[in-house]
Amino acid sequence: MAKDCPTKLYYTGKAEYPDENAEDSFLQSLAEGGFQVGELAKLYFPGGEKNDIEEIGYESSIARTSELLKQDEVVIFEAAIAYENLFIRADILVKKGNRLQLIEVKAKSYEGADDSFFFNASGNNLNSDYRSYLEDVAFQKYVLTHAYPGKQVSSFLMLADKSEITTVSGLNQLFRIVSVNGRKKAIVDREKLESQGLGKKILTKVSADRAVEFIYNELDANGGTFFDQIKLYANAYRDDQKIRTPIGKHCKVCEFKATDAEEKEGKRSGFKECWMEQTHLTDTDFLKPFVFDVWSYRGADAKIQEGTYLIEDLSEEDFPFDPGSPILSPKERQWLQVKKVIEKDPTPYLNRDALRSEMSRWKYPLHFIDFETSAVAIPFFKGMRPYEGIAFQFSHHQVDRDGKIKHASQFLNANPFEFPNFSFIRALKQALEKDEGTIFRYSSHENSYFNHIYPQLQNSEEADKDELLAWMRTITTSRKGTIPEWEGERNMVDLLELVKYYFYHPRMGGSNSIKEVLPAVLNESKYLQTKYAKPMYGNEIPSFNFKNMVWIEWEEDGKTVKNPYKLLPPIFAELLADEQTHQWIKSSGLDRLADGGAAMTAYSILQGLEDKTHVRNSLESALLKYCELDTLAMVLIWEYWEHEIDQNG
Repeated sequence: MAKDCPTKLYYTGKAEYPDENAEDSFLQSLAEGGFQVGELAKLYFPGGEKNDIEEIGYESSIARTSELLKQDEVVIFEAAIAYENLFIRADILVKKGNRLQLIEVKAKSYEGADDSFFFNASGNNLNSDYRSYLEDVAFQKYVLTHAYPGKQVSSFLMLADKSEITTVSGLNQLFRIVSVNGRKKAIVDREKLESQGLGKKILTKVSADRAVEFIYNELDANGGTFFDQIKLYANAYRDDQKIRTPIGKHCKVCEFKATDAEEKEGKRSGFKECWMEQTHLTDTDFLKPFVFDVWSYRGADAKIQEGTYLIEDLSEEDFPFDPGSPILSPKERQWLQVKKVIEKDPTPYLNRDALRSEMSRWKYPLHFIDFETSAVAIPFFKGMRPYEGIAFQFSHHQVDRDGKIKHASQFLNANPFEFPNFSFIRALKQALEKDEGTIFRYSSHENSYFNHIYPQLQNSEEADKDELLAWMRTITTSRKGTIPEWEGERNMVDLLELVKYYFYHPRMGGSNSIKEVLPAVLNESKYLQTKYAKPMYGNEIPSFNFKNMVWIEWEEDGKTVKNPYKLLPPIFAELLADEQTHQWIKSSGLDRLADGGAAMTAYSILQGLEDKTHVRNSLESALLKYCELDTLAMVLIWEYWEHEIDQNG
């Protein structure tokens, strides 16, 4: 955290400074993968399970570790080591005589033969993707070496090896995430482990010593070493002193941003404090958009350094573009966002003529599709590599030439031990091959997953693989370098690209996410407000998962349409009376499904559920509703555009 931003050391762990990352479902999903990988790694070191330092307190954990290290040979999990005011918990520590192996386990993929993978192509710097992990190991090695100066310490990273194939099915399902005393951890299903085993190792241990030595020899901008940084950070944390870090574009993703509601409750915003200490901004300025809020703006840091902090202080000269293009160039789109802030213009931009021209090429019926996918470090199925992708769900809306809308088809296979990808493709083919209508996706995700599944199918023994592969090529574009390369004659249209080229609404800010575009469209369109304020969805408009659904609800101000994703029901609303289920929900940390990270987490939970039928039904129902809303959102954007163009000739 300190290497990311030293000031965060002052804010972290303090109740008065809310931490946004603690609530992020995608980060939660990633973290749970980390817990599972950590437990799998331990199973590769038999004997260590009896030396798992589960004590939380400093003194007791250090004392037990010290006692175990008196043995000539020992394996210790979560070893607690202290030196001066520094403290580490080593994932795995192996002692053999005078030698100590420090093994840090990470849920990070690895594709190499040796430690050269940790360096860039020229070998003169570290691979940026691995730097933070290597600095973690470097810190741990520093503490361990000084705590036990007479020992020879070797350091390693243990990573998910993408060259290895899982030889048993259900490996991921061996590890369930639970909450113990408020802390998440993975527990091993010992009964399943005994019956199926671990199969071939999919984690690999790679020496980090050369990379650690590289870090030790580096100098920072002030001529300080890694050791100087450690002392600076540790002393500041111990003394509760704030290290002032220059503000910049990186502050955009600061997790210590308190919301207005949190501040009214007495919470404090670390982000606001940093900026008020280093600028002349006032409280009211923090209600305004900042320069780093401009979409994809690379000049934000330079502007901040020269003292320009708010969008309203930018000018057209900051975004040179050539006018007259039928599509918005990136810089023209940036200026459009800035201009609307400066002029306090709440109206949308819609290039009706250009969009009308695009729409004239579309063939009816129109098809809108969305995928839910998962890629985890420990595979769910035999024959898969770490982080190999799974497509477990799709939703599909259809719009006919006469404007009739229906939720046309859907697919969900979250059954344990059933690899879903090929049945997913068959079901999608069956849904889309009945006509030559234009197919829409939102972003590159769907095309990427087609490309991911393509070689899986190509290398399979499926009887109909040639037919499926041929169909996949008709609606996709191949990755660069793919042999053969292709671009399908019915290639999917990316709705996100159309948003970027032809549409902007001030409510979107600097985001083009469908989660921002949808509420912007609904708040703008009186037509959609009138239509969807009626309980027609799941009635006049056929739906597989909703009945008489009203999608237009208003916030307390009576002026703002609620984001439809907030209208999705709690997953387990009807089950909370069941105490056992209630405890399970609390342990899972999942109560509402409204984003892709939560969907990934739900799929992981479903893979470990074989007997909790009521919980399974609730999770699957939530997944189906969420994915259906994603494709309905695409339809609503199309419907808004279609109505605006019709109304304006």
